[in-house]
Amino acid sequence: MKNLGKMMKQAQEMQGKMAEMQAALEQAECSGQSGGGLVSVTLNGKGNMKSLKIDPSIFNSDDAEMAEDLIVAAFNEAKRKVEEHTQSEMAKITGGMQLPDGLNLPF
Repeated sequence: MKNLGKMMKQAQEMQGKMAEMQAALEQAECSGQSGGGLVSVTLNGKGNMKSLKIDPSIFNSDDAEMAEDLIVAAFNEAKRKVEEHTQSEMAKITGGMQLPDGLNLPF
């Protein structure tokens, strides 16, 4: 019974740390660029887009598909950085404890 109480206390502490991390992730920002900086996307730590910057020179072209591809590439780079940041923060909280596959915390 002693171990169960200790385990419950640790679970409560981890839950509190998770709530803190989720709040911090909302403030974190990760940016991705493509086209040598022609397109830049910034996401918060939850993966929501905060800003999109597009160099006006890409609109001088008749190739809308190129602009679309650059936006997608910049977004994907930013999203990858958010995922890496989230995993790094989770590792700090869980102490490297492996979570089951499919358990995508914190969201």
